[in-house]
Amino acid sequence: MSPQIDAVILAGGMARRMGGNDKGLVELNDQPMIKHAIDRIKPQVKQILINANRNQDRYAEFGYPVLSDEDSGYLGPLAGMITALGQTQADYLMVVPCDCPLLPTDLVPRMLAAIETQGAEMAVASDGKREQPVVLLMKPALRESMKAFLDAGERKIDFWYAKHHCVVCDFSDQPNAFVNVNTPEQKQQLSEAIAH
Repeated sequence: MSPQIDAVILAGGMARRMGGNDKGLVELNDQPMIKHAIDRIKPQVKQILINANRNQDRYAEFGYPVLSDEDSGYLGPLAGMITALGQTQADYLMVVPCDCPLLPTDLVPRMLAAIETQGAEMAVASDGKREQPVVLLMKPALRESMKAFLDAGERKIDFWYAKHHCVVCDFSDQPNAFVNVNTPEQKQQLSEAIAH
């Protein structure tokens, strides 16, 4: 029987480089940024969770559970992951950011195959040049380790997963899959790319 996989879309950040605008709700080609991520990931998982620390009512309109960080204070993506890992009943949790509108449509099956082939605890995606630390597939049992890491004052996800059996899943065949939107200029460039 194939394992059950849920996804959490991380929309809990401060988005300082977007002028403080809530990044997941910024419009890209007439749709909120997070809607692009939902459309890409929805066919690949059983349930979607949304991690958001403001505008929760707006996010709830997409029809999925909205989770706020257990630890208040905008502690970064780890806090959102820990919250979601504590909520899911699935065998694996797929973590993706809200500002990657070109996520691979085969992201989850390829990440799962990488884990199963290597007998790993988790997989991190790579665009062929660099790892994408907020695109992770992992087992919920890793929550305690992640929480201890955060509680120790650590924030860098790649330092955390380096402590575990983590396999890198190569998506160099889709080099733009993880292009994200951090500035208004990047938004314009991506808008044009999606339109063509």
